[in-house]
Amino acid sequence: MNQTITEFVILGFSSLVSSRHPIFAMLLFAYFLIITGNVTITFMIWIDTRLHTPMYMFVGMLSFLDICYTAVTIPQILLIFWIGSVYIDLPVCLLQMYFFHSLGITENYLLTIMAYDRYIAICNPLRYSTILTSRCCKYLIFGCWLCGFMSPVTKLILASSLPFCGSNEIHHLFCDLSPLLHLACTDTSLNVIVDFVINSCIIILTSVFIVLTYIKILITIMRMNTAEGRSKTLSTCAAHISVVLIFFSSVAFMYVRPQQIYAPQYDQLVTINYTVLTPLLNPVVYSLRNKEIKKAIKKRLHFRCTNHNF
Repeated sequence: MNQTITEFVILGFSSLVSSRHPIFAMLLFAYFLIITGNVTITFMIWIDTRLHTPMYMFVGMLSFLDICYTAVTIPQILLIFWIGSVYIDLPVCLLQMYFFHSLGITENYLLTIMAYDRYIAICNPLRYSTILTSRCCKYLIFGCWLCGFMSPVTKLILASSLPFCGSNEIHHLFCDLSPLLHLACTDTSLNVIVDFVINSCIIILTSVFIVLTYIKILITIMRMNTAEGRSKTLSTCAAHISVVLIFFSSVAFMYVRPQQIYAPQYDQLVTINYTVLTPLLNPVVYSLRNKEIKKAIKKRLHFRCTNHNF
């Protein structure tokens, strides 16, 4: 009889043996930039009272999410590129999968709320402060976290009941549902259907909401009298739109599909996109394009330099 598997080996890009260490160096540098950029934005928004507005509260929460999101996967990916593979127990594997999906779904909901924030600011500017109060923003953020961590519970329960008695090699960069389902020695049709339905509902509904929101925003912008006003308003939405496009396109490719369609090398490349590229770009598009955040950073640096001189 086949022995029950309780430990897996994560192989990563097993075909890139000769390039592992250069890729490790690049990935380590990218992770340093991710942590530095997102910690800086989170810290600046926390200490600067001028940034205690709904928009910057959401931006700060997005940066904090990216710190948590990358902490679940990138340290392990770095270890894989350094030593070639990583062994992981089944409970730890399932826990990693759960937190990765939970934080990803939370970010999905947060990006949706940020679109709503832009809609209120542009289409109902006079009511902005009365609609998006501090209490309302806290409830919305709490709702994002609650829904994010509740959504994958069913998938986790179903995955935890699967028997594994064949190969224990995961051809991926971390524990995810697709490679686990391909290692299970039983029928996984229910897991595939539940996963597809949950992912489709979350991504499609939030995507439709964001698209409809921006259609209304564009209609409002086109009705503005001056070209300067239209340009300034569009620039405030550009950062959010770019992040949404990168994040949603990658996630939709990975998770809004039947899990039988599993190509390890392609999936690993897409995984690098939304686990590394998106968190790396978020602080860039939200800080380098935002005058208030840049002003807060310069003010803080000037304050520290002044104190150092004294």
